[in-house]
Amino acid sequence: VAQDVTEAAQHDRAVAAMARELRQLVDTANAPIFGIDVNGNVNEWNNKTAEITGFSKEEAFDKPLVSTFIVPNLRESVQDILDNALNGIESSNYELEFRTKSNEIRYLLVNATTRRDAENNIVGVVGVAQDVTEAAKHDRAVAAMANELRQLVDTANAPIFGID
Repeated sequence: VAQDVTEAAQHDRAVAAMARELRQLVDTANAPIFGIDVNGNVNEWNNKTAEITGFSKEEAFDKPLVSTFIVPNLRESVQDILDNALNGIESSNYELEFRTKSNEIRYLLVNATTRRDAENNIVGVVGVAQDVTEAAKHDRAVAAMANELRQLVDTANAPIFGID
């Protein structure tokens, strides 16, 4: 008894091609994309994330995301966001601070999306981010300058007044 599997083989090839395209899209995206499994260990780390952090995909994979890459003072809040996403409650536009291999801080604006398998079971979280480091540094510099000017005005030995 023979069975024609041509259609099934074509479908399998089409699915494999789509998977390769999606993998290439994630790997070469101009945005940092990273993910964790249900245990919080890194299982997705695209080229942009590697570029920004200095950690290669191989160095990051299977490491606990929060304790390895997130600055200590934000670990609890980031863990809460990830735990929520692991329970199907997604978050968008939260800022986190990634520690790089060279011990610098990169500010990322992240959307945390629940990752599901073909049976709709939650299998992890994927984060798609925007590197906002330069904007964050600029905002902090402006705030520091404003504080210095305020202090200068408050402690001046001569009257300071404004005219409109």
